[in-house]
Amino acid sequence: MSCADASTPSDTSHEALLRLIAAGGPVRARRALLDAHGGPAAALAAGDAAWRAAGLDPRQVAALRRPHGTALRPARDWLAGAGHQLIGWHDPAYPPLLRRVASPPLALFVAGDATLPWRPAVAVVGSRAATAAGREHAAGFASAIARAGLVVASGLASGIDAAAHRAALAAGAGTTVAVLGCGPDIAYPAAHAGLLGEVAASAAVVSEHLPGTQPRREFFPSRNRILAGLTLATLVVEAGERSGALITARQAADAGREVFAIPGSIRSPLSRGCHRLIRDGAGLVESAAELLEVLAPLAASHAGVLRRQLEDPIQAPVGPAPDARGAEDADYKRLWSALGHDPSPMDALVDRSGLTAAELSSMLLVMELEGRVVVEHGRYSRK
Repeated sequence: MSCADASTPSDTSHEALLRLIAAGGPVRARRALLDAHGGPAAALAAGDAAWRAAGLDPRQVAALRRPHGTALRPARDWLAGAGHQLIGWHDPAYPPLLRRVASPPLALFVAGDATLPWRPAVAVVGSRAATAAGREHAAGFASAIARAGLVVASGLASGIDAAAHRAALAAGAGTTVAVLGCGPDIAYPAAHAGLLGEVAASAAVVSEHLPGTQPRREFFPSRNRILAGLTLATLVVEAGERSGALITARQAADAGREVFAIPGSIRSPLSRGCHRLIRDGAGLVESAAELLEVLAPLAASHAGVLRRQLEDPIQAPVGPAPDARGAEDADYKRLWSALGHDPSPMDALVDRSGLTAAELSSMLLVMELEGRVVVEHGRYSRK
């Protein structure tokens, strides 16, 4: 039975969310519509005036008023398949780290284990035309990351991406997430259809695009923001001066996440992007142990908070916020003092607190999940 035929509240919500996705255009207005009405079904029922009030443009309003049912059929059929899920902006299952990027997607289609996007992860990215040494480095780092219990995220592209996914799968933990710049049912390149199936069967495939959507050049920078947003850190293995991996690294840095790069030969064009990142402040790593040592505290904090959130989601802390952490945690007090009731960007918090963006990113996530901090459009304030 397809979503169109179902009568449960969940399926009704999925149908409404599919229509919102298919409306296209700027995402911010559609997120605002969901925020204003609490869910997709109520948002659709609100009507034209509410849609315009949320900021939807005339083309989006027209698309919601007259949905193209045939265009949604592949998505309905895909959602009827085993292990296929649709997670919207309004959904508590939406990955919390991803909420904090500059332009979070309206929804995610997930094939496989939908809990993996919540887990501490590292994006392993690099050139499609990778060297044999680069593929070996990607596989070695990815294997160590997976065996350490972290998720390896990448984009299913040729070269570094494919090497990282295959190594994570081979590690036996099933801890890899493929983020696509096309529908979740489309392998790009086509030669990776088998790899796509393996990842979906034992790990997770993620896309913001409707099933059946073919890859387009402009989809890949937006794919990279999801890859950067889902992860605690981005590792660039090999990259030319114009590599898409550099876009992922920049978006990770903009979101306050760690960025690492592996150095290479000064004679190799595929080392230039990595060397540029290192000159700009990325961490130079020569072994997975170095990477994991830096990430261990962030990963432990992230995993602990999310575990408590999942086990006891309705309990909220009471009393005077971070001071209750005790005098031993001075960094949280410094951050709380730096925060105000007016939204502040990350760079302002860095200046006020004296803490690094990476330190603040982890702490702000903890405080956001505890209900102490509100984040909107990359700016933070006390709740």
